[in-house]
Amino acid sequence: MDGRVAIVNGFGRTLGDGIIGLQALHAVRALGLLRREAVLFRLVMPSPVIEGVYAAAADLAEIRVLPWEDATPARPFAGATGFAEVIDMRDFAFDPDFRGVAMIDYFLRRLGADPASVPAAWKRNTWLAPRVAAPAPAAGGAAGGYVLVCPRTANPMRDMPEAVQARILAWLERHCGVPVLTQARLPPAASLDALCALVGGARLVVSADTAMVHLADAMGVACLAFFTTHDPAWRVRDYPLCRSVHLRPEGLPPALEFPRGAEDVAAARAAWDALGADGAETALRGAWAAVAG
Repeated sequence: MDGRVAIVNGFGRTLGDGIIGLQALHAVRALGLLRREAVLFRLVMPSPVIEGVYAAAADLAEIRVLPWEDATPARPFAGATGFAEVIDMRDFAFDPDFRGVAMIDYFLRRLGADPASVPAAWKRNTWLAPRVAAPAPAAGGAAGGYVLVCPRTANPMRDMPEAVQARILAWLERHCGVPVLTQARLPPAASLDALCALVGGARLVVSADTAMVHLADAMGVACLAFFTTHDPAWRVRDYPLCRSVHLRPEGLPPALEFPRGAEDVAAARAAWDALGADGAETALRGAWAAVAG
């Protein structure tokens, strides 16, 4: 019998889920809430950044491959046989308990901890910065720095429309007095260190609901985040440097993870349109004032 705990599909397929899930693992280990050593079985993704996240977490758990044919919970996973405990998180995005709660709380609970017993400081993404080559800047970003706009996500319901991005870029360029970069015009980061350096060098990150919001918290950089499908409290409740805007698309159920059809994407786009120039500028003005002093 292997006395360790097997965590199957820890922690999902995306960069953001991985960052948050590994913070939950870091917290329960550091606070003594997980008594066993962990073996984390995960799907290999074709992204050097995602692979870099798990490589950086090698001291938190032994990392093993979860074969793609075993990705479904309908199939018994023989690789977890013989462990003292098995935590099976396959298809957690479809778990009703995953919806409508803070993601960090969901992962803490799945790891056997009562989220209420974990201090808020342990629900930030503090595990990452000490494990990457890019140094973490002081809160608010490096002196001078730039504003980084992150309009693209892995989900079309969360993407920032081109017209909104253009409006945001124009306002930032007029009012901030520092360079303004947008990921839409930058080459993809070749590594986790490179992406952390990009975020860590920013004075402010302005982002759609994507992993860049969680990286900003990890690197101690102020962030303005726009949410369509999720209540911001479910993602950034514990990020003291993050300001959020909830766009509330009409007709979308709360915590919709995947579009059911083109009408859901259209509803999200309509919510961006409803924000209007005044709403966007109000949010930008507040976020920039907080970092500009």
